[in-house]
Amino acid sequence: MDKTSRPAIFDGHNDVLLKLHRAGGLRASESFLSGRDGAIDLPSAKTGGFAGGFFAVYVPSPTDLEFKFDEMTKDRYDLPLPDPIDWEDAFPVVMAQAAILFDLEARGALVVCKSASDIRTALKNGKMAAIFHIEGAEAIDPDFHTLDVLYQAGLRSIGPVWSRTTIFGHGVPFRYPSTGDIGPGLTDHGLRLVRKCDALNIMLDLSHLNEAGFWDVARHSTKPLVATHSNAHAICPHSRNLTDKQLAAICESDGMVGLNFAVAFLREDGKMLADVPLEQMLRHLDHLIEHVGEDRVGFGSDYDGAVVPEALTSCAGLPDLRHAMAKHGYDDALMTKLCHGNWLRVLEKTWGH
Repeated sequence: MDKTSRPAIFDGHNDVLLKLHRAGGLRASESFLSGRDGAIDLPSAKTGGFAGGFFAVYVPSPTDLEFKFDEMTKDRYDLPLPDPIDWEDAFPVVMAQAAILFDLEARGALVVCKSASDIRTALKNGKMAAIFHIEGAEAIDPDFHTLDVLYQAGLRSIGPVWSRTTIFGHGVPFRYPSTGDIGPGLTDHGLRLVRKCDALNIMLDLSHLNEAGFWDVARHSTKPLVATHSNAHAICPHSRNLTDKQLAAICESDGMVGLNFAVAFLREDGKMLADVPLEQMLRHLDHLIEHVGEDRVGFGSDYDGAVVPEALTSCAGLPDLRHAMAKHGYDDALMTKLCHGNWLRVLEKTWGH
């Protein structure tokens, strides 16, 4: 690994499992090792110094992506929330994507990590470290039988919602300009989920929760508040981004924010257009560091799940981001914190080891 690929980047969110699922499931796993048409694979990771991160298992809605992306290039937009997905429909999709993750581990492509020490060992040995994460809890039943089994399989992080309603709470639509103060927060099942995850030391991801849900978690969880892939609302007033008041709560809890590379959450105009200079990402990083502190900021790229800046369409381009950060004035110690150290810190505090 050359100098521009250091320090290694451990990332808060990617959707590569969904892409592999759509490309053929287990039959597509080989492309992750040899090279694929996407943002993350082993050759690109080696080039870019991408050390792993949260591998999301996500059940997609039947959304017209072309319509969605077209709407998000307008000056204002408000996409309707997708319909809820029943447990019976979500569960087999979650199982199929989790099987891909464990197949990649069996092939030696990555290591599924259940502790911060597992991640440190993987980083030391040059192995890609993966956290089994679920984005949207549609596959979790109200009795938590599914959650208990998935925990035993390695699940260590969960987002109660994506941008649609679940039995646990309410997400935010893709709306610009807007705050996340949209609708009610967690349901009674959602409050039970918070307590259950706290008891199991499963990290709760707040990135898609609306503001009411965010504050419900803040009141009821004993763990650090973590948004794995969210940006600064003060710079881009999108419903998905975090207000300074939310950032203050994350700071107070000694939590974490992962900078989302999705251009609609980076650009001041909220548009899904890829011509975003790296300097715009640094503006968000500076704001996040100012409001939550340099020990509580990292990356949450949303790779393989979003339109990202042209310079970073693959994780092989991450040396350009490091170069921009160093040129901006971030010293070696801060670079290490932002690239992976802060994720290790908050995961150790959340998981207990």
